[in-house]
Amino acid sequence: MDLHGLRIATLSLGEPTPEQVAAYDSLAAVGGVDHVDLAAVAAAEVTLADYDVLWWHRDRPLDWDADDGSTLATCADPIGTYLDDGGGLLLTLHALSAVSALGIDPVPPDATGHETAPAQVGYLAKAVHRDHPAFETFGAAAGDLRVYTRAADADTAFARYERVLPERGTVLAAGLRGDDYLVGQKPLVEWQVGAGSVVGAGVGLSFAHARDYECAANQERLVGNLLVALGGNRLPAFTDRPTTAAGFERLRATFADDHHRPRYHFCPPANWLNDPNGLIHHDGTYHLFYQYNPGGPNHGTIHWGHATSDDLVHWTDEPVALTPDADGPDRDGCWSGCAVDDDGTPTLLYTGGRGRDQLPCLATAATDDLRAWRKHDDNPVIEAAPTDLSILGTDHWDAEFRDHCVWREEGTWYHLIGSGVTDVGGTALLYRGDRLDEWEYVGPLLTGDWEGAGPVWECPELLDFGEKQLLHVSNYSEVPYFLGEADLTSPGFLVEEHALLDYGDFYAPQTMRDADGRNLVWAWVPEARGVEAQWHAGWSGLLTLPRVVDLGDEGRLRQRPAPELAALRGDGESETVALAADERTSLPLSGNAYELDLTLRVEAGATVELVLFESPARTERTVVRWIPGADEAEGEIVVDRSRSGHGHEDEERDQRMPLGRVTRTDEAVDEQPSVADGGSPDEPLERGTTAAAESGRRELSLRVFVDGSVVELFANESRCLTSRVYPTRPDADGVALVARDGPATVDVDAWELDGAF
Repeated sequence: MDLHGLRIATLSLGEPTPEQVAAYDSLAAVGGVDHVDLAAVAAAEVTLADYDVLWWHRDRPLDWDADDGSTLATCADPIGTYLDDGGGLLLTLHALSAVSALGIDPVPPDATGHETAPAQVGYLAKAVHRDHPAFETFGAAAGDLRVYTRAADADTAFARYERVLPERGTVLAAGLRGDDYLVGQKPLVEWQVGAGSVVGAGVGLSFAHARDYECAANQERLVGNLLVALGGNRLPAFTDRPTTAAGFERLRATFADDHHRPRYHFCPPANWLNDPNGLIHHDGTYHLFYQYNPGGPNHGTIHWGHATSDDLVHWTDEPVALTPDADGPDRDGCWSGCAVDDDGTPTLLYTGGRGRDQLPCLATAATDDLRAWRKHDDNPVIEAAPTDLSILGTDHWDAEFRDHCVWREEGTWYHLIGSGVTDVGGTALLYRGDRLDEWEYVGPLLTGDWEGAGPVWECPELLDFGEKQLLHVSNYSEVPYFLGEADLTSPGFLVEEHALLDYGDFYAPQTMRDADGRNLVWAWVPEARGVEAQWHAGWSGLLTLPRVVDLGDEGRLRQRPAPELAALRGDGESETVALAADERTSLPLSGNAYELDLTLRVEAGATVELVLFESPARTERTVVRWIPGADEAEGEIVVDRSRSGHGHEDEERDQRMPLGRVTRTDEAVDEQPSVADGGSPDEPLERGTTAAAESGRRELSLRVFVDGSVVELFANESRCLTSRVYPTRPDADGVALVARDGPATVDVDAWELDGAF
């Protein structure tokens, strides 16, 4: 750090406080430092162009009285001109709160005050910004993202973003307290303003009472790094909130060496992804919207990300589609919803969150490419949850009331909202209306009043297959589906079949109806690793491959990978592998992005293992084990993750997928049914009855998609299991087949797959 030669102006509103004096005295050894009162800037008594960088450090909250407020408002124009012409501005502690008054960002920090922490505090650099000049010499480039700037048990002023994000700024770091990653805090933000730059650093800086030598040195070095980079106009143009194709390409390139990151499954350009939203096929283009946090690889401050495709295979990143409004009902997040075509106008129904309320909001497309959306002036379109039920309230929400499935039937709009009934269970609430902004409450379509149903049902969706309908919900841990008949008048749902859509890491699925009438389903595949691992990766979450969901010839649910995915295939290998008992053979695959189409046959009592992600010494491996049952319709698949990666404790849980049928024979329902005959879906269900002889052969069709850290399994075109695994070694890419307790024959078709971007 070398500040010499920089022309620096230190700022204050009125007489400097002792803290400001101490901070600015840290520059005493540097020539060319002047102190400027912002009142002089407002009165045009100072030429800001004489300085390379301005630093405003403030330990007191901004006083929005007539004098200070009017002074800052008057300063906005000269400071704006200074920045447009290439100047730099550093705002520390409460000065960060001035970004709105100075015209830098319409959204100021929402958390300000003083606090005392029992441990050292500071900044946790985002992985995508590890090379930022702010962190130069701190070790971020080598993987240590922590910068401690304030001693333990020291009172410190703070200003930071928590529930909201700056509208125009790039978050460079989260908060840090001891060993705790405070990923919900956003205290270090950068803005590009014209040819100039602004950085706000709102925590962990106190010069008057620096009691920890290391922290005191760190804070001076951090401030010095920022002053030099701002004063020399050397801040990088790189941002993790791009709006152009080149910006998205550069952002994705930062993860090119991450062997856990998928190549052909959709994952965010950076930061956080969860539920797929607003899926729509419009004017020949597939539009994929998704829950997105531009602030970091953690849940919070949710926006709507956007991507498009012409072929369901290759995707193009688009700018963020929905952003929370600082003064709107979606201030704290634009959460899950759906898209419909309203007489030619694509329209979104989504959940807006503010304070303790979450309510349905409406937005219509403002452009044909669906990049811009116009929010309804009278949002929210439903003012409150229904009052005739005891809707569950929690520590976070007055009413758990969110997520939307909307469709039109015989001229009437129908609308499902996820919720929960106090001391009963999750529920899917039905509304109807003639317009998308006027809704009449009808009643619960189905309520989970049995053990294990979950207290809240999120992301309900109803699909119509003609003779039968499929209702699925997400209950915090899994995605149960109910196949049967929906009554939209009473309302109610006659359950004929109940199971899970997927038996692994799979949540919040949503369906797109394409031009051919197919139901294409995506779901969120959450991480199975901890917060720290996600933060160091710089991204979190991905989506399943698109699945075609329909009914087979026997009226049973089918799930198959979309056939368009075959376009990703490179050169393939086909062979039939005959294995004796306890024999093993390797398959000719390399890397970790491929597809396997297997037909497995075994004698009774034998099992087959498909070994994935295997290291050369076999210390790391993920085993997909088929255990046939006594009946040819039964058995299970087990994904054994106990040795998937060194040190990944979260992976030690086996995942199991039953292969048996789930047909119900009891079809009686109450007037307001929960499940057929009031029974519990957890009760034993009648299985297939075609018994095989003990010596009979068993056969399984298995499609396997391996991609970075995700495995998607499709068994017999009906059952699915999605799994996350994180091999530690980059050479853990071996693939093998093993027969156990008897011989096996496996027909293998294998392809390495290209990337989606």
